[in-house]
Amino acid sequence: MRVDFYILQGEQRREMLACRLCEKAYQQGHKVFVHADSARQAQELDTLLWTFRESSFIPHRLISPPRQDAVPPAVLIGWAGTGNPEEYPVLLNLAPEVPPFYRKFERIAEIVNQNDEIKSAGRQRFAFYREQGCNLHHHDL
Repeated sequence: MRVDFYILQGEQRREMLACRLCEKAYQQGHKVFVHADSARQAQELDTLLWTFRESSFIPHRLISPPRQDAVPPAVLIGWAGTGNPEEYPVLLNLAPEVPPFYRKFERIAEIVNQNDEIKSAGRQRFAFYREQGCNLHHHDL
């Protein structure tokens, strides 16, 4: 399993990079499950994906309420307790902890900025993934 850590300088908004990563994955034909920190952050990201770039279109929706008849979008946004979809190979984790279902994904993206709490939680996740034998990559942005 490949895990990419994207390190932002300063306290830049992680949600903006999350949108850019979702856009890139969509353009490459990948489906992304975004695991937000909270329902509030999930809703914010849902709105931001419509507006972060004027010319961008990324099919997405919140995981809740579940829609059995709908075609799965390119990006699905959930948070703790909302479940995890099987058909998404990429996880973009914005939560402070590694989700318990992380092993279902082929690739994981973690976004860390210089906020002390976020940076500390990111270091703990990095150590966890290293202990699990994941293929770790680090990107300074």
